[in-house]
Amino acid sequence: MSRNRSERQRNARRWVVKVGSSLLTRPGGGLALEAITEWVRQLAELAGREVEPILVSSGAVAAGMGRLGWADRPTAIHDLQAAAAVGQSGLVEAYEERFTAHGLLSAQVLLTHDDLSDRRRYLNARNTLRTLLELGVVPIVNENDTVVTEEIRFGDNDTLAALVANLVEADLLVILTDSEGVFQADPRVDPHAALIREGEAGDPAILQVAGGAGSAVGTGGMRTKILAAQRAARSGTGTAIASGYEEDGILRLRQGEPLGTYLHPGRDALTARKQWLANQLQVHGRLHVDAGAARVIREEGRSLLPVGITAVEGEFRRGEVVSCVDPEGREVCRGLVNYPAHEVRRIQGLPTGRIAEELGYLDTEELIHRDDLAIL
Repeated sequence: MSRNRSERQRNARRWVVKVGSSLLTRPGGGLALEAITEWVRQLAELAGREVEPILVSSGAVAAGMGRLGWADRPTAIHDLQAAAAVGQSGLVEAYEERFTAHGLLSAQVLLTHDDLSDRRRYLNARNTLRTLLELGVVPIVNENDTVVTEEIRFGDNDTLAALVANLVEADLLVILTDSEGVFQADPRVDPHAALIREGEAGDPAILQVAGGAGSAVGTGGMRTKILAAQRAARSGTGTAIASGYEEDGILRLRQGEPLGTYLHPGRDALTARKQWLANQLQVHGRLHVDAGAARVIREEGRSLLPVGITAVEGEFRRGEVVSCVDPEGREVCRGLVNYPAHEVRRIQGLPTGRIAEELGYLDTEELIHRDDLAIL
């Protein structure tokens, strides 16, 4: 497995590198410009080795806090948006100045949840990022904190970085953090806790050992990074979680060095359409399916029929994304539903031959067709 990890890191051509707020800010506030200079130098060197880097950078809110003289991260959404607006320009200026010094153009790309939940806007974002890479430009991606609302935000840039990895079908996601990697226990509590060098992105045992607390200026934690690795795995992307304080850490990963924790994808990559379905952060409803329906979906990839539905939650329209859960409450899949909620309630549990009898028409026999369904 180690040799495979080394090969994957050395052979990765399209990288998404995420840098967190705790690394980007000085203890007293403001941007850690010397650290930014070092990361840009390494990314520029990657670009010179036929690697296509995309940078997902936190730090807008933290930078704004420094400029505004705020010591504690605000909780009110309007304060967070104001801090992001003040800090974003300084953050991008710092990156642009340093990439220019290496002869590279950079581009700011601000995304919201709506940009990736709407299929047309999702494709537009993908095409923009791919075009920038083809032009040799380094995209600098962040959530558009100045306009996003709490109900529709990504929640953290670890999630955003994973979605960007899916968007561009990256070979490697690198999450730089203030920790050495994922440990078998919290090293702040157990100083003898061992570092997990390798694992599989979908391994529940790894998620179980991860804590959930973030830093004073960030919103994530190790748990969000492991969940990000699971999302990235849907496009066949491996994830390296490593310390941003390691000297030449990015370049050493490029050389195949086993820094931090590497989480293998461990599964076949989903098609681009099914990645989009699987990565919907918000769904419009929930369908409860019986054990038989859950089994044939998971094991055989079949379509979902009305006969397998036991309960319906929420109000949704035809064509919206819904989640399907098994009798134990575990999510089985997500997909585009072919009937609105009020009609699904009328045909749940019925064989397909009775759909037209109950509704007065037959659109399709499948409640969710297998082509519109992503198994989780």
